[in-house]
Amino acid sequence: MKKLQKERIILGIDPGTSITGYGIIRILGQEPELITIGSIDLTKYNDHYKKLKHIFDRTTGIIDEYHPDELAIEAPFYGKNVQSMLKLGRAQGAAIAAALSRSIPIFEYAPRKIKMSITGRGAASKEQVASMLMRILKFSKIEVKLDATDGLAAALCHFYQTNNPRLEKDYNSWKDFINKNPKRIRKQ
Repeated sequence: MKKLQKERIILGIDPGTSITGYGIIRILGQEPELITIGSIDLTKYNDHYKKLKHIFDRTTGIIDEYHPDELAIEAPFYGKNVQSMLKLGRAQGAAIAAALSRSIPIFEYAPRKIKMSITGRGAASKEQVASMLMRILKFSKIEVKLDATDGLAAALCHFYQTNNPRLEKDYNSWKDFINKNPKRIRKQ
């Protein structure tokens, strides 16, 4: 009898004070699949506190619509402008508060960690990350902001970091390993 595979939905967020990007993936078995990608435009708000409320409200709405099991969020990086860092941290806090209000576990990743897990380079550009995501998740270039692909990258990074398939059983010998992994053996 085949075991039913549990579906897992991951919401990834790239918090920002002008644009907050997000992406949602579904995991069934070992395969990630794109559900949606988008951004929260905050440029029409002049008041920083209204921006935070909008991030909270939209994130809560996204959570209520897609019911993610986990939130992966990009951590603020260190910068020289203290005021910008404070505002960015508040934007992250608004998204985290939305997830907490729905009892969703939160996982935080540094920007370099996210880029490394997607492209293999911690210093990759936003464009390189977006291009790699299109290949991995098999979607074509659409009118999407790079902040949105950064949010999607956080979700996929979380999948890669937590996807540790467990073996049915330890191997007793090399013969046992070969029998359980025929596709990994190269015949000459």
